[in-house]
Formats: sequence, C-alpha cells, structure tokens
Amino acid sequence: MRYLSRPSDRAMDLATGAMGSLLHKLGELLKECNLEESVKKDIESFSEELMKMQLVLRKLPNVHLNDQDYYLVKRWANNVREMSYDIEDFVDGFLVHSEPTADAGGFRELTHRVFKAHPQISDKIEAIKKQVQDEIQKRKEYNVDNVVANAPAEITDTIVPCMSWVPSFKHHKDLVGIEEQRNELIKRFSDDGDGDGDGDVDVQLKIFSIYGYGGLGKTTLVREVYDKLKVDQFHLRAFVYVGQSPDKKEVIRNILKELIGNNFNAENLNEEQLITKLQRLLENKRYFIVIDDIWDWNIIESVFLGNSCGSRVVITTRVYSVAIACCKNKENVYEMKTLNEQDSRALFVRRIYGTEEEACNDVPEEILTGILKKCGGLPLAIVSIASLLRAKDPWKRSTWDYVRKSLVAMFEGNNPTLKEMEKILDLSYRHLPHHLKTCLLSVGMYREDHEIEKNELLRQWIAEGFVISTTRGLDAEDVAEEYFKELINMSMIQPEKIDYNNEVLSCRVHDIVLDLIRSKAAQENFCLVIDGSKDVRQPPEKVRRVSIHCHRGMDYRALAAAAATSGSLEHVRSVLFWGGRYIFYSFLMLKYVRVLHLEDGGWTSNLDLSSISGLFLLRYLKIACFFFANVKLPSRFEDLQQLETIDVQDASNIPQGILSLPRLSHLNVGICAVLPEGIGRLKSLRTLGCFNLATQSVENIKCLGELTNLRDLTICWRESSDPVDAGMRMEALRSSVGSLSGSLRSLIIGPRCSIQLPVHGWSSAHSLPARNLRKLDLSGCNFDRCPRWIAELRDLYSLRIRVEEVADGVSIVAQLPSLAYLYLECHGGKEEVAVFSGFRALKHLDLDCKNLSLTFHAGAMPRLEKLEIWFRYHISFVTGYFLPRGIEHLPARTLRQICLKVVDTVEQHKSLVRRIFDLAFQPYHPCANITIYFHERIYY
Repeated sequence: MRYLSRPSDRAMDLATGAMGSLLHKLGELLKECNLEESVKKDIESFSEELMKMQLVLRKLPNVHLNDQDYYLVKRWANNVREMSYDIEDFVDGFLVHSEPTADAGGFRELTHRVFKAHPQISDKIEAIKKQVQDEIQKRKEYNVDNVVANAPAEITDTIVPCMSWVPSFKHHKDLVGIEEQRNELIKRFSDDGDGDGDGDVDVQLKIFSIYGYGGLGKTTLVREVYDKLKVDQFHLRAFVYVGQSPDKKEVIRNILKELIGNNFNAENLNEEQLITKLQRLLENKRYFIVIDDIWDWNIIESVFLGNSCGSRVVITTRVYSVAIACCKNKENVYEMKTLNEQDSRALFVRRIYGTEEEACNDVPEEILTGILKKCGGLPLAIVSIASLLRAKDPWKRSTWDYVRKSLVAMFEGNNPTLKEMEKILDLSYRHLPHHLKTCLLSVGMYREDHEIEKNELLRQWIAEGFVISTTRGLDAEDVAEEYFKELINMSMIQPEKIDYNNEVLSCRVHDIVLDLIRSKAAQENFCLVIDGSKDVRQPPEKVRRVSIHCHRGMDYRALAAAAATSGSLEHVRSVLFWGGRYIFYSFLMLKYVRVLHLEDGGWTSNLDLSSISGLFLLRYLKIACFFFANVKLPSRFEDLQQLETIDVQDASNIPQGILSLPRLSHLNVGICAVLPEGIGRLKSLRTLGCFNLATQSVENIKCLGELTNLRDLTICWRESSDPVDAGMRMEALRSSVGSLSGSLRSLIIGPRCSIQLPVHGWSSAHSLPARNLRKLDLSGCNFDRCPRWIAELRDLYSLRIRVEEVADGVSIVAQLPSLAYLYLECHGGKEEVAVFSGFRALKHLDLDCKNLSLTFHAGAMPRLEKLEIWFRYHISFVTGYFLPRGIEHLPARTLRQICLKVVDTVEQHKSLVRRIFDLAFQPYHPCANITIYFHERIYY
C-alpha cells in the first residue's frame, strides 16, 4: 500500500461540484414536470451518465496518480464539476419558473404551458446532452476509468458517527499541559509578581508578547490567562483578534466595542478620532487588553499611551521581530513551548477516547509513540490526528498502522515545520466524506478569526444545496446539524459559544486550517476571496462564489470592479460582503445568486434592496448594518419564491408580499419592524423574531397560533401603552402559544421590552400548554410570583424570570430535571429567605434579588459551574450579614467561576468587601475564579 505525499504520486482531491444536488433535481424534473417524451428520454439518458461521472469523482480522492495521469484526470474532473454547476443553474431556473402562483391552475398544467411557450428549452436540453457526451468522450480519451481502476487506493473507511460527542476545548479538563505556562504568565502580568494582588504595585504600563508559530496554542493559553486573572484587578478588559490583513480603524473600533459595548456610533469618527476616544477612555484607568495574532506592531503601537495605573497589554504573534518590537525589554517576551511527551500523550488519548481510562489497550506502544513523535508536541497536530483516528475507528489496529505510515511518508524527522503541519491537516481533510469537504470549503469565505454563527452557516449550506434531507426521517436542518458536529469532531472547526445543553452555537477556524481551506477552495474554483492578500484582477473564467472583505488601504473597488466587468461573476451563487458599500449594488443583479450576506459597520444612510426582486433563485438573505442604517426591501417580495431565510434587522416596513413565500422558514427582523397582517399564512416558519406586540393587531397576534411548525419565537415591546391594551395582547399571545404545543421549543419575551408586560392571565393559568419548551425567557414580564405551571416543563434547560416575590418559586423550579441555567430577578421590598436544594442539572445560577437571604443545602446543585449574585442593598459590610449561608455546600469539584456584583459607591467599603468575600468563599472553593464587580448605580 502506498501512502501520502510521495514525490512521484499525486492524490486527487476535489469536491463534486453540484453533482449531488443536480441528480436529485433532475429526478424531480422527470417526476413532477409534464415533459415531451423525447426530452424526457434525453434527460434520463444524460442523468444516467452524470451518475456514472459522480461515482468516478467520488473515487478520485482515494487514489494516487503519477504526474501525467494527474493533470489529465484533474482537467476532466474540473470540466465535469463546472458543467454540473451550469446544468443546475438551468434546471433551477426551469423549475422555479414552472411553479404555479397562488392563482395558477396546477403544476403539471402550468409546466406544460411554459414548456410549449418556450421551445428553446428543447434546444437547451439538446445542448446539455451534447456537453455530457463531450465529457464522456474525454473520459475515454484520457483513459480515466482505467487510470482510476488501476491506481493504488487509500484506506476508504467511512467516518464513524459520534454525533452525541462534541468536545468542549474550553473546559478546564481539556486544557492539557498549559497549567504551568498559565501560572507563570499570571505571575508576570500581576502587579506584584505573585498573583495575589497584595504586594507593591508596578504602576507603569507593561506590554508583553507571547511568541510562537501556528498550532502551538498561543490563543488558548492567553485566553485561559485572561479568564483566570481577577476581573476586579482592572477597570477595563478587552480581548481582540487581529489577523494578517487588519484594518487599523476596525481594530480600534473592536477594542472600543469590547471595552464599552455597542452603545456608541463610530460611523462619523475617522481613525484619529477613534484613537483619541480610546485614549481618553483608557486615561487614568487600569486596563488589561489582549491583542491576539498580530503581524505588524505599527498598526497598534500609537494607541496605548502609558499611564501610572498598573495597566497591562498582551499580544500574541508568530513573528519574532513583532514580539521584540512591542516590548521595551526582552524579559517581557514569552516563547511558547511545545507539549512534553506526557502531556502530548494525555491530550491525544483524551481527544480519541474522552478519558485516559477508556483508552484502547490493544494499540502497540511503538505505534502510539511513533505518531506522537511526528506531531512534535504541537497541540493542533495532536488534536487533528487524534480526531482522524476517532472518526475512522480507533479500535482497529489497521487504522493506527495506516495513520503512522502516512505520517512517516510525509516527512522524515520529528518536530514538524509549518509546511509539514499543513500536511498533517491535509491528511484529515482528505479523509472527510465528500459532503463534509463541500461544507468545510464554504467556511473559507468568512474572515480570518471571525466568529461564525452555527445557524447562519447551516442555513447557507441548505440554501446552496450542500444538504439534502434523507430517508431516515431527518429534514435538511437536522442533517446540516449532523454535518456541523462531524466537522467539530474532526477538529476542522473549533467550538466557540456552547449553550447550557452542550449545543455549539458558534465556531471559529484556526488560521492554519483556514489557509488549508482557502488553498483547496482555490484549486477547485470553489470561491473567490477578495481581501487584498493577492491579485485577483484576472479571476477564473467562471466564479461560483465570491467573498469580499473590505478594509482600509485595500483597493477593493478596482479589484471587484475588474471581476464584475469581466463576466466571470455572471454565474455566482453566493455573495458574502464585509463592508464595501460602494460596490455592493453591482452584485445585486447576478440572477443565479442563492446566498446574499452583507455585514457592514459603517452605514448610517439608506440601503436600497429593491433590485433583489430579480434574484429568482435567492434562498438566503442576511443584511446586518450595525449603525442605524435604514434598509429598504423590495416591494414585490412575492417574486422571491425560493426564499428560506430572511435576516434583516434594520428594515422598519416589511412588504405584504413576504406572506406569499411558501418556503420561508426563518424570519428575523428588528425591534422596530412592522410585520404585515396575516402572519399565519407562513406555514413553513420555524423561527420568528423579533415580533413586536406593540405594533401588531390583536388579530395578528392570534395568527401566531397558526404557525404549527414554529420552533423559536422572540417577542418584544417597544412602545408605551396602557395596561389594558398590553394585557389584551399578552392574553392573545398566551392563546397562540397554547396552540403551538407540538412545535415550540424556545419562547423569549424580553429583555428588549420598554415596559414590564402584564401577565395576570399567565400567572393564574393552571398550565402553559407548550410543555415541550426547552428555553424560556420571561425577563420582559413582571410576575407577582413564579407560575406553578413552570414545574411541568420537564425538558426546560434555560429559564429567565422576574418576580415581585420569590415565595415558593425556588422550590417550584428546583425539581426540573433538565434545568441547567436559572436567572432569577426579584426587586420587591419584602425581605425573604430562599433555600436552595435539588437542582440536579443546574450549571449556572444567576441571582439578582434585592432583599433575599440565601441558604444552600448540602447536596444542592451538584453540577454547578458558575454562580452569579447581585447585592443591591446598602447594609453593614462589617457584619457580613448579607453573605449566603451554606457556602461550604456548593460543589467544589465543579464550581469554577464565582461572580459577585455589589452596588456601593463608598470607596472605603471596597477593600473590606473583597476581604469578607475571600474569607467566605476561598477556603471552600480554592480552585474557583472569584471576581467582584462594584457598580455605582442601581438599575431598577
């Protein structure tokens, strides 16, 4: 058996283009459309040939070819892939224009009329047939079938499904081998060098750098340090990603966002004004700022002016000269270390089996040692190879033999270079199934270090046809979810935000993995990325997807204009924009676009989307303009019959035509949007937000009950109103929610409500029929007491509620078997005692109660990981009366974060409060990170 990367061998590696979805649609065309017999036979004939070509394409990644065969077969495969795109464009257009409107007679009759009226369709089918025949002939000329049949094959085991297991790299137990480095850095960054904050303060600004090449775990280490440093040591903190091609203005804006949130308008501020704003904010403040993955110190050097408050700035970089440039002395440069043999083994085994105790004992020591030596202590390499083994079945000896021999064939020595690191990642990529490769390549369209929302990504995959529902009872969204989990399990993408039910909500891509993805995408003409990193004035003949990342200093207008005028963008399917308002409109006329995604932080003027009504294949639309842009939607929305996702936060008026979109599954609009009457017509809707009760009629609120597929509903209230009117609307909402008991999984009312909504009917009801709810947020309401029907929500894992009186509310929710997160707010004037027992699944408890004394019973909350408590009243801190009782009963094994928030403006109280809290919590929870926040205002 041959293995990867021998000089004389090439492994073919390519996606199959649109072939999978195309064959499915051709079957639909034959089944649903009333075609002439000769045309039907032609379609059947070339469909069969396309299926044979697909089988060959799927074999190619698993064979090795010599140079001559490689280039011939590669050329043929590229032609077939591009042909599949062109045919699918035609088929989609035909199917869309053949669909009946609301007043049409019927599908078959209408299709027949369309077909008779356009005899050129027959000519197009004939042209496709000839194109397919040409590729059949080339396949024979290039001897593709014999080459593939005779070439040595790789191991072709399929990935072993492990859908229930999604690793959390952020959990302390998964951070192997960095404890010593983390503690050393905490000592360096702390005031006095011992990390306790009580010694002599070094008041000057210090800048530190963490240096090392990609894959060593610099970001993981500095994030762990950032999380571990006591928050109350600093007035302001920020963690900002930069990357290779940053826009200085964008970097400064991101720092400001991290420090003070989104509550500022940076649109009218130039770079110098932003720097001035940041410097004024940092003046006389003690701050801790991390700048991750910087390649040029000059871009940020002038921003941080020294003060005498003990501030710290930390940068991570792969470039030694940058590490030296930012620090005044070399002692502040920390060179990242590789993992030692013991830690490498621990990380490797845990990644494969979950725990070291469950490891397979049948694997010979020399094979395990050999693989680890080739990984050279690089965490990214170790995790990548371990993930491959887990996916390919680590209980088979042949899998281990294959991986070890493949690594030996790649390079002779140990301690892999960056180039060899890329080969290790390439090994994992080659073993992805075809459908996962296609999904992964789409991730390359996002910006470096961008946090990618899972739902956004999955809906784009579906819109592009990467995901097809199966016969296993799973629809496209369920299948896309499986694909996403598989990519995480293979460590091709990394979890970022994780919900309390262990669902990954967003992800990132390591920059080395992103380089690999973009390299593959370029080879396969999957997408064109315009970010200023390379010249694209001569784009491919046909660009299928384009992603434009605009930043200062980049002549993106000229580059994009050159691409747009060359005709190469005529068949673009997906357009992703970050910035670039000046050229965005030129991309709204591309009639084959399925995905249109724009994020821009700079517009304050109008954005006119009227022209998108001609995008008859558009399925996914997201427009996110962060600074008060007014988005104008097309008046004839009903022309966009394929739309499945609309996410437009800045449109105030939603056209009536939106109600005529039969496939619309996800509708997200802003809090000021006015939805048309008759919302119940959107029978396919699964997600709806934000539904503003104040701007909707009572009748339209009742229509929500007709959306029997609705899973996620977000409610807000943005207008003042008399209590009677608000009460009527809330009662109508309760009735609708009751009609959605079979589908609704998430109900959010608030927190974006300008009033506390009356809930008399909700409180007095014996039950809420929507018993399948998993997430319930009632923070926009004001209950007298916790409703008893909450105890019936057995699947509930997240609950936010506001009450006037706690009373027996704690005992009502304590027995919920799935509850992992509880936020309880109570600002009533009555002094109460709350006893916490039970809560067997609770991971995060957040209490904001004015006059509540807390008691924790032994055995309560055995899985608690995070505890947050607000102290909103002024009492004698000397006595410690306000402290919860039973602190010793909180689970020391799992509790890792304790956040205590105190409302007090008296400066001399603060040191005393810190001391009382430390004495109360530290002895019982020495491993927990205890942070104390002081707030000057009472927010109620």
